[in-house]
Amino acid sequence: MKLRLLLGSFAATAALAGCNSSDQPAAPVVAPTEVVAVQTPPPEYPPELACAGIGGKSVLNVVVGAEGKPTNVTVITSSGNTQLDESATARVREWKFKAATRNGQPVPTTIQVPVTFNPPQPKPDECFAIEERARRGG
Repeated sequence: MKLRLLLGSFAATAALAGCNSSDQPAAPVVAPTEVVAVQTPPPEYPPELACAGIGGKSVLNVVVGAEGKPTNVTVITSSGNTQLDESATARVREWKFKAATRNGQPVPTTIQVPVTFNPPQPKPDECFAIEERARRGG
């Protein structure tokens, strides 16, 4: 009986010894983070379009690089107006982000950015001058 207890104790000790291996401990897991917009100035809204009541929504596909700068910006859904799409694309290319991270390291990430152009209500005073120039052919 003593021999059986002694062997059982030895087996348990050997099994536990394998758990406390002298291998390097596992690196701590760092939670991932998502991309965060830091500086997002609005795009130029061409006054002649705003005054004419032309608006829309451009949806852009934006690849944010590990440095937090857009590396590629393309139109996924057009606003229906080339000038608005181009204005949105040009401005978003200038935006600044805090890059997403994986295991504590910044990584490129692709996001979708909607940019909406809503015509101002009421019309700004500038619109009356634009309308007058258009009536006079200039």
